[in-house]
Amino acid sequence: MSSSTPATPNRNEWFKSSYSNGSGGECVECSRTEDGTLIRDSKRPEGPALAVRRGAWSVFIEGVSSPWRTGVQARP
Repeated sequence: MSSSTPATPNRNEWFKSSYSNGSGGECVECSRTEDGTLIRDSKRPEGPALAVRRGAWSVFIEGVSSPWRTGVQARP
């Protein structure tokens, strides 16, 4: 993200993956910002966060949500 100040959201703006089982397993938390998304380890909320620009995040989400990934459609 190209910002002179870090994009740090309030604590209540972070959300866990809908695939999180809540039992302390490996999980990430995300937070939307003006420029994209922040990603951090849910077990280390005070640790570093990875900043991903909006366009790159959209491509990532599209890729992991593709029908071929779920077995509905043959992979191109």
